[in-house]
Amino acid sequence: MSCCCQNCDNKSPRSRFITFLLSLLIFGCMGGVHRIYAGKVITGVIQFLTCGGFIIWQVIDMIRIVFGCFDDKEGKII
Repeated sequence: MSCCCQNCDNKSPRSRFITFLLSLLIFGCMGGVHRIYAGKVITGVIQFLTCGGFIIWQVIDMIRIVFGCFDDKEGKII
């Protein structure tokens, strides 16, 4: 997996901006909504139940989204 891919064939149809907004606006105890949007329902529910993985998991996901390293359920870069 390569980060920061701009014009690659492995790009997700999901929006990185919307994914970031979901992770930012629904921070902490509502964490995981951005993962559900990306199609990662099971880990999204786990993150929701653990308050964003005790916020640490949520922050790591936000950093990965900003740098273009977050992928969807098919492994395509968002």
